[in-house]
Amino acid sequence: MKGDKWILYAKFAGEPSPGNFKLLEEDVDENLEDGEVICQAVYLSVDPYMRLYNVEVGNVFSGEQVAKVILSKNPDFKVGCLVQGYLGWRNVTKVTDPSIIKLIPQLGDLSPSLALGTLGMPGFTAYVGVLNVLKVKAGETFVVTSAGGAVGTVAGQIAKLKGCKVIGFAGSKEKCDLIKEYGFDYAFNYKEVTLEQALSEAAPEGVDCYFDNVGGEFTNNILSFMNTNGRIAVCGTMSTYTMDENQPSGLLPYRTILLKALMVQGFHVFSFNAEWPACLNEMIQWVKEGKIKYQETITDGFGNMVDAFIGLFKGTNIGKAIVKC
Repeated sequence: MKGDKWILYAKFAGEPSPGNFKLLEEDVDENLEDGEVICQAVYLSVDPYMRLYNVEVGNVFSGEQVAKVILSKNPDFKVGCLVQGYLGWRNVTKVTDPSIIKLIPQLGDLSPSLALGTLGMPGFTAYVGVLNVLKVKAGETFVVTSAGGAVGTVAGQIAKLKGCKVIGFAGSKEKCDLIKEYGFDYAFNYKEVTLEQALSEAAPEGVDCYFDNVGGEFTNNILSFMNTNGRIAVCGTMSTYTMDENQPSGLLPYRTILLKALMVQGFHVFSFNAEWPACLNEMIQWVKEGKIKYQETITDGFGNMVDAFIGLFKGTNIGKAIVKC
């Protein structure tokens, strides 16, 4: 059996480019031992974090996918069932260790692609960041950056469900219009308005909770608008992902953190795995009831993986970016 894979062909320098990748054909052994399966990709995820963790030239680019089992010697994964797992940028994968895949949740009429987005890792990240890290309370003022992305759109909606005033920053009018439709109280295009202008209008009382997806200068600047005992959840630092790792990041705002008694917590979603079943049940219910809305940017064709990935760093996606095989 033949399959295709994308490898990292050259190390990154700044933003990803087509020259960093190479598409190769590979042979997939159809002879299975007990417990093994062969999966064919259906949907593949592209996420900004991949820029940081894929650094070894020659390796298959890593990432999560929803796949269909097409051959099986494992009673837990019958032919035709859908699974998800970190199988990388491959369109056909022989899985010798079944612990790395799991059956996708029962989504009913919802698209299986949601298992990579709102009802997958990005949605779970938003859920634990808002509820477990920030512990938002009704009446608080909540700010989220990259608010038009896979995590930000969900984080803002959850904070709104919990009674917060929600302010989102995104990079285009289209994204700002979308999150306003999703119930955000304010939506600002950070390319067209200063932070001071935006928060003077939307949060004259100050900011209680900040869900940080971008890091960098924006985050340093927002600290002066935080209320005493404010909380910050550091989910991502996308503005720095394309920097040289040795590039100085400027002075850290420890004085502001001290004087305002801020709680600043970085978090990794996989530290909250025990929360996943309860989160998933609640998120599925919210989606089916229309309380959590979503949008996906779907690119057709495994051969277009790189274009979809590069688009993340140019802001071309709205909501979760997915490639459909």
